[in-house]
Amino acid sequence: MPGIVLMLALGFMLAPLAVEAQQAGKVHRIGVLTLVPVPLYEDIFRRSLSDHGYVEGRNLTIEWRRADGRSERLAALAAELVALRVDVIITVSNDAAHAAKAATTTIPIVMAAVGNPEQRGLVASLGRPGGNVTGLSLDPGGEIYGKMVELLKEAAPRITRVAMLTGAESSVPIWTKHAETAGKALGLEVRGFFIKEPERIADVLNDIVRANQDGLMVSTSALAFSLRRSIVEFAMKNRLPGVYPFRPYADDGGLIAYGVDPKHLVRRAAYYVDRIFKGAKPGDLPVEQPTKFDLVVNTKTAKALGLTIPQTLLLRADQVIE
Repeated sequence: MPGIVLMLALGFMLAPLAVEAQQAGKVHRIGVLTLVPVPLYEDIFRRSLSDHGYVEGRNLTIEWRRADGRSERLAALAAELVALRVDVIITVSNDAAHAAKAATTTIPIVMAAVGNPEQRGLVASLGRPGGNVTGLSLDPGGEIYGKMVELLKEAAPRITRVAMLTGAESSVPIWTKHAETAGKALGLEVRGFFIKEPERIADVLNDIVRANQDGLMVSTSALAFSLRRSIVEFAMKNRLPGVYPFRPYADDGGLIAYGVDPKHLVRRAAYYVDRIFKGAKPGDLPVEQPTKFDLVVNTKTAKALGLTIPQTLLLRADQVIE
């Protein structure tokens, strides 16, 4: 009898070690579904996973599926990842999240950056997503776009017509109404212009010129982000004051950037992956909402556009690029 007790005791002691050894030997497989490739943030994602102990070639494999700006390709690419039986799918862009959700109800999906996921039907609620989808929201309810319009008007008070540029992604009206409402309150006419294909960006920008728009606002669209240098160059060439959703736009010469830090979103996506790999269910992980929005003002661009940025705006900026 004492021998049996000893064996049971040893069994309980060794069981956790056996589980840890099994986990250490497991090679996790992640599928990443993106509308457009963004090398900088892909590298940050790899490093963030490494910080959590997941290293490619050791205990991690990443399957990249990039649609190269063609949203119609996302469904087939999502199906490829499901067929590979990846352990989790990371999505970047609204359409990528919808494609992944349509492709599987069992594989966990982490949205790295999605606008209004609850209103888009991607999750049951932000606090209790349910199902197999969770991740990070770009904007609690679309209010960011109203704020962007206000900032643009403050920086360039003479504008009257604002071109609102976005990729032709799903559920665009969710955010347009916030921009339009804010615009009306400020005496601005806000009009949408949509990029359907990356190679047609020049045509869309020319449409903005022909429509005599005197201000520019860009949405959080992944497709627009991939074309940001062309967009900023266009704004400068045509002397259009612009407001943009991410800091890299301002770094590339955009007048004002206001929004979340994409690097933070990528790092937090890696955190969600780690939680899921350790046993958490995506439906139990609340969708994370941004609590900090960075305001960046490029005064060099302002001078080139003949604008004097109000001191009140400069004092509120997290960073001023001179």
